Amino acid sequence: MAKSNNIARALLNILVVSGLIAGFSPARVFSQGCGCATNLCCSQYGYCGTGDQYCGTGCQSGPCYSSSTPTTPSSRVSVADVVTDSFFNSIIGQANAGCAGTSFYTRQAFLDAAGGYPEFGTVGSADDSKREIAAFFAHVTHETGRKNLNKMFKNYGPAGESIGFDGLNSPETIANNAVVSFKTAFWFWMNNVHSVITSGQGFGTTIRAINGMECGSGNPAAVQARVKYYTDYCNRFGVSPGDNLTC
Repeated sequence: MAKSNNIARALLNILVVSGLIAGFSPARVFSQGCGCATNLCCSQYGYCGTGDQYCGTGCQSGPCYSSSTPTTPSSRVSVADVVTDSFFNSIIGQANAGCAGTSFYTRQAFLDAAGGYPEFGTVGSADDSKREIAAFFAHVTHETGRKNLNKMFKNYGPAGESIGFDGLNSPETIANNAVVSFKTAFWFWMNNVHSVITSGQGFGTTIRAINGMECGSGNPAAVQARVKYYTDYCNRFGVSPGDNLTC
C-alpha cells in the first residue's frame, strides 16, 4: 500500500490498534496523587496494581518490593546516539514529500518525549537497548503505511491523565503537539510492550501486544512486514534481531 498522509498519526496507531488501552483491568487505574488502596502499589507511571509492573522498579507507594530486590542493569546507552538524525530522517522520509507530518514530527520532539521515560532503550545490555529501539520504530514505520486508522478517542483518557492533557475532551492535542504525541506512544509502549521486549521474549511478542489479531493465521503478511522493518533496523544498529521474531 502506498504511503499517504498518515505519518502525522503513525504514533497514534500504536495506541489504538486492537483497543488495547481500553482493556485495562479494574485494578489498573490511574491514581492522581498515588491514592491507591492499601493493598495496591502505585507504579512509576502513577497506576495502581500489583506485580512487578507496579510494585517493582519505580514503585512510588504501597507494598513496593524491597530495595534489595535485584534490578535489571542499565545499558547506559544514549537513545540520542542510537536514533541519529540520519536514522530518524530515514523513517520520516518514507512518507510522501507533501505530507505535513514530515515537518510535524522531529527528532528533537522524539528525544524530548523520551526524556520522560528514562527506561526506554536503556534496560539490559547495549544490544538489548538497540533491539528495543528497533522494535519501536519497526511498529511505527509499519503503522505509517496503514490507510484506515482506528480513532478510538475514548482510549486516550488514561494516557492523558498520566502525561498531563485532557485525552477525553481534547484528543486533538495528540495530533497538534508532537512531543505529546510521542509521549502518548511511549506511555503505551512502556505499559504494554517494554517488559516483553526487554525480558528477551522476542519481537514476536511485541506484535502480539500491539495487534494480536495479526498473529497466527490472522494476517501473516502484516507480521512479515513488521519483522522486515525490525530486522532491517537491527542490522542498521549492528545487532542481531534475536529469536522468536513472529507470533
